[in-house]
Amino acid sequence: MKLQFLNPMMHGMLDYLAAGALIILPFLLGFQNIELWLSVAGGAGLIGYSLITDYHYSAAKLVPYNLHLLFDIAAGVVLLIAPFVLGFGEVATLYYPVMAIGVFAVVAVSARTPALQA
Repeated sequence: MKLQFLNPMMHGMLDYLAAGALIILPFLLGFQNIELWLSVAGGAGLIGYSLITDYHYSAAKLVPYNLHLLFDIAAGVVLLIAPFVLGFGEVATLYYPVMAIGVFAVVAVSARTPALQA
């Protein structure tokens, strides 16, 4: 099986699901202050750059798909290091790296090809 099996259309669906999780989960987990708003901002940012990525589920195809993958990696790095740099509580210190690993996993299995056109 090819490692990069996730096509841009499937990646786009996962982007919006992940953005929703980044926005909703911190409220459900009772995060406060920066623990809460960093995740919400990350989810909003993901929606923002997904809406302008050159793939199936976007409003404007301004950002090349492969550049979008680099944005995902940068976001994953922020999610990974934030709890340690910012001194988050126990639950957030687990939540953020888990979300980062999810981001890295999706990028790892995403095909590096131009977006599929509908």
